[in-house]
This record gives sequence, C-alpha cells and structure tokens, in this order.
Amino acid sequence: MLVKDKAKESKTSMKRTINFSSIPENLTLVEKLVDDICIDHNINADYYGNIMISITEAVNNAIQHGNKYDPSKSVEVGFNTDNDAEVLSFTIEDEGDGFDFNSLPDPTEPKNVEKLNGRGIFLMKNLADEVDFSKEGRVVELNFKMA
Repeated sequence: MLVKDKAKESKTSMKRTINFSSIPENLTLVEKLVDDICIDHNINADYYGNIMISITEAVNNAIQHGNKYDPSKSVEVGFNTDNDAEVLSFTIEDEGDGFDFNSLPDPTEPKNVEKLNGRGIFLMKNLADEVDFSKEGRVVELNFKMA
C-alpha cells in the first residue's frame, strides 16, 4: 500500500497532501485527515458532516469511477487553507480518463431517483460552498468557508 503524507505549515496557511493506492480501504486515511483538519480548525459538528460527506464522495468517485479500483493507480488528496481567506480547500485527483462533468444526469429527476449511483457529485455541490472540476474531470476542488 502506497501512502504518503506531507504537511507544511506557516503562520498564515497550512498545506497537507496524502497519496494512496485506489482501494476502498484507504478511505480511512481520508477520514482521519478530515477529522484532524476539522479538529485543528474547530469546525462545528454540522459543518463537519458536510465536509466529511463531500470529501469521501469525491474520493470514492476517484477510486471507483476514475481509477476503476486499480491499486496500481493512486489518488491524491490535498488540503490547503489560508487563514486570511477563512476557506478550507481540498483537492482530489485520480489517474483515470476523466469525465464530462457538465453533462451529468440530475439524480432528483423521477427517472433517476431509483438509481443506486449518480448522487455523489450532486451531494458535493449541495454540501460544499464551491466545487470546481479541472483536468477533464480528474481533479475536483471542494471549498468550505469557515466563517
């Protein structure tokens, strides 16, 4: 199992990155990262839930849809905060082929309500303050305002 954890801290910002192979068991590493960050930044319980669900959904998507559970491919989760901006910023990157993030089916439409998949990005967009995709969908950035 490949796991790298790098942390950098200064007076005005904090950066942290973990990198791991694409197996679902590695979600515990992400949960620990989110726990530590939320404790460090005194995030309240309600907002903690939004952050945890959003980040774990993004990582699940990277493992399942991006890297197709290929343990030779990795997922990188980055965290950055600028205390002046009061935003917690997470990036999740996979090594997959990407996807068209502009043409996803709406999971709230009647024809999609019964489907087992297709709610992850919907959840991220509704729980995070800002969601941006780049690198043809291989990278998602999730921002959470602390104030």
